[in-house]
Amino acid sequence: MPELLERLMLWLSSKEGKKILRYSMVSVISTGVSFSVLFLVYGVGRLWTEVPSTVFANVVATFPSYWLNRNWAWGKSGRSHLVKEVIPFWVMSSLGIAFSIVGASVARHLGMGHSHLVRTALVLFANLMSFGIFWVAKLMVFNRLFHVPSLREEIEEHLEYEETAEAFGDPMHR
Repeated sequence: MPELLERLMLWLSSKEGKKILRYSMVSVISTGVSFSVLFLVYGVGRLWTEVPSTVFANVVATFPSYWLNRNWAWGKSGRSHLVKEVIPFWVMSSLGIAFSIVGASVARHLGMGHSHLVRTALVLFANLMSFGIFWVAKLMVFNRLFHVPSLREEIEEHLEYEETAEAFGDPMHR
């Protein structure tokens, strides 16, 4: 296991590893934004019921998610391309929001008859779980769709390249 951990750390220092790590960190940040907004509009402000509050929180979180993914994770700058970037991002985000609506509906059903504090906890938990499940599902779909190798395969491929470059004295890989 320590060898796999060492290999993972080496892969995370590669260009692709950094990109995936940044993508994951953007997910953590956008989840935090969604969670905070949901807590404020539903838990504290009681502005709307569970479903509209969840939709609002996730739409708000989509804006920093797009910007951080585009600029930080994928390293793009300049004007966004509507058809190649903005529309596909919002389609995927909309699917995630639709999935979170299901979670909010379940939380609403489970929370009936309980205090607002309990309902708030259920809504926050449902939103977090919906995001997590959708994130994993999206990753699995993308892996199948784009035939992305497993993390272990990528790490091993990267290390084989590094070992080959080192064996042949490639000064760029020392």
